[in-house]
Amino acid sequence: MSVGTKQFKHISYLWDDNKAAELVGDGVALLLYRSNLLGADLRLTNYGGGNTSCKVMGKDPLTGKEVEVMWIKGSGGDIGTLKKSGLAALYVDRLRSLKNVYRGIEHEDEMVELFNHSIFDLNSKAPSIDTPLHGFLPFKHIDHLHPDAAIAIAAAKDGKRITQQLFDGTIGWVDWQRPGFDLGLQLKDCLDNNPGIRGIMLGSHGLFTWGNTAYESYINTLEVIEKCAEYLEQNYGKKSLVFGGQKLKGLDETNREKQAVALAPILRGFCSSKIKMIGHFTDDNRVLEYINSNDLQRLAPMGTSCPDHFLRTKISPLVLELEADADLSDVVAVKEKLAPAFEAYRKMYVDYYNTYKHPNSPAVRDANPVVILYPGVGMFTFAKDKQTARVAAEFYINAINVMKGAEAISEYTSLPRQEAFDIEYWLLEEAKLQRMPKPKALSGRIALITGSAGGIGKAIAIKLVEEGAVVVLNDMNAERLENAGEEFKKQYGKDAYTTAVLDVTSKAQIEDAMAIAILAFGGVDLIVNNAGLSISKTIADHTEKDWDLLYDVLVKGQFLVTQAAVGVMKKQDIGGDIINIVSKNALVSGPNNAGYGSAKAAQLHLSRLNAAELGADSIRVNVVNPDAVISDSNIWAGGWAEGRAKAYGITVEELPAFYAKRTLLNETILPVDIANACFAFVGGLLNKSTGNVLNVDGGVTSAFVR
Repeated sequence: MSVGTKQFKHISYLWDDNKAAELVGDGVALLLYRSNLLGADLRLTNYGGGNTSCKVMGKDPLTGKEVEVMWIKGSGGDIGTLKKSGLAALYVDRLRSLKNVYRGIEHEDEMVELFNHSIFDLNSKAPSIDTPLHGFLPFKHIDHLHPDAAIAIAAAKDGKRITQQLFDGTIGWVDWQRPGFDLGLQLKDCLDNNPGIRGIMLGSHGLFTWGNTAYESYINTLEVIEKCAEYLEQNYGKKSLVFGGQKLKGLDETNREKQAVALAPILRGFCSSKIKMIGHFTDDNRVLEYINSNDLQRLAPMGTSCPDHFLRTKISPLVLELEADADLSDVVAVKEKLAPAFEAYRKMYVDYYNTYKHPNSPAVRDANPVVILYPGVGMFTFAKDKQTARVAAEFYINAINVMKGAEAISEYTSLPRQEAFDIEYWLLEEAKLQRMPKPKALSGRIALITGSAGGIGKAIAIKLVEEGAVVVLNDMNAERLENAGEEFKKQYGKDAYTTAVLDVTSKAQIEDAMAIAILAFGGVDLIVNNAGLSISKTIADHTEKDWDLLYDVLVKGQFLVTQAAVGVMKKQDIGGDIINIVSKNALVSGPNNAGYGSAKAAQLHLSRLNAAELGADSIRVNVVNPDAVISDSNIWAGGWAEGRAKAYGITVEELPAFYAKRTLLNETILPVDIANACFAFVGGLLNKSTGNVLNVDGGVTSAFVR
């Protein structure tokens, strides 16, 4: 069978016979190929959700005999990006023999440690909780996925009956139970009692399908999900209007975006009451259909059904009681209106914890909402980093799809609160959280660095990203900015950055850049005013145009960017940092430098003035003074190098050595040195410092501040 001969309406058929033929004989390679294809279509499973496995023969390293080995996605992996290093490999016979020591469902968790006694490849990933679900089934290839179309049936009030009728008994059913050893035994019992079935539906959870080859499993999975999706489509509108019909007409796209920009920083401030959060906004049509519907108020408090959805989105979303076209210009009034809703949500969450906790439950976690729905406008999600916030939004859209489907064919049911709590505060999940790397110094911080497509600005952006921040790259030069963006995407991934073309002398472009930052990340709390240019001329040669350009870019630009950023920071009310990249020239008098040097001095004093004014808002303003940063810097364009060489009576080629030799440390200053100085101010050790100047010049005595 070749590509394109299998036609599916609701999902993608991606199998390539030629690629698969290259992998024949390597069961693990075919497992990875199949997994990556399934994970590439979010209609089949969500990010990080589901599990895939294969059973192959391997040589026992101790006996030399051929034994059956199960390769399965390890704990915490994602099938769409799965590599061999993300697989766990276990002896099948040893795994199954654990039935002999299983003490019953009340002792589920102790079985996870016993999986380690079944490890075949000691270098493989830790086995996941789904391991026995695959191990007790006899099939060579197994797919466990969380497709919206199947979960819609699994989460329907009479999903078992619908499954039986739709598949004429060829798909089994196992009622909801938390994943673990006992659920694996139940899958085996279901198969034994229904020989010949092609899969099993897990109530409120997901789907198990299989085959004796990688392709058989793949095509079986697709056919089952396609049948579920087709059934849902046939029923939309038959029972009733989707989500009870439209309750309100949403704003148009332009006004939805405008409202999101106005509101997101306020929401981020509320959600960051414990730790700083990164936001994500979407006004996807599926979201709008749901949040503008009559059934929103009924369905939203119910929460999700699939445990993977629930773990990412919390027990339920916060639905804002705010008119779509509300006037959001009075920030104080908006906060006063929203504060009771956040207080009520936090109380609801703490009450939920106290009601369902066990004596050994982990401590209550952050009580702020992850998902916030603004009827008529869209959905906001907030989490510890951009990827988690984005994925939370994807998962809640999955949940919306499930609710839509379940309501179309029957009645949607969510996880019972106790079951939901037991998943969220499962000791095994807590252990997984504790094993995660500790947050970096700038995790949860959103940085906008002007002039960051190259030179000092890009070095600063790189440093901040590597320390955990997300960054807004910007530059006047669109081509240069695009290249920088591609570099960051390749190095750090799409969730680490966004871009905005920005001329710092344009108030409109500054506002646009702030809007881009807000829509991408929820706000901004770290500004580096780095954009600049240089002109070195004698007083006689200096033109009025030169003078205006220097002051527009260096002084006015710094002021306008700071002004716009402070407006966002005050909405958030969680403090912030402004770092101004000034110059040694702000402190030192030199020849042929009247315009540039005096503009730099103005930048420095403006920084002091801003620090004095903004301290009450916990916004720190500090200065880094570089000198002679030659590497990859635009400052040396436009005749500056020639001008400085002329002023010092040397050649351009002699400038680097000249600058180094005049310093106390005899060092050349690089962009990374300036980046490190910026991090020193914002990395956590100087949180009580503002109005300071840090010279990074190798030691120029004439530039000593005192």
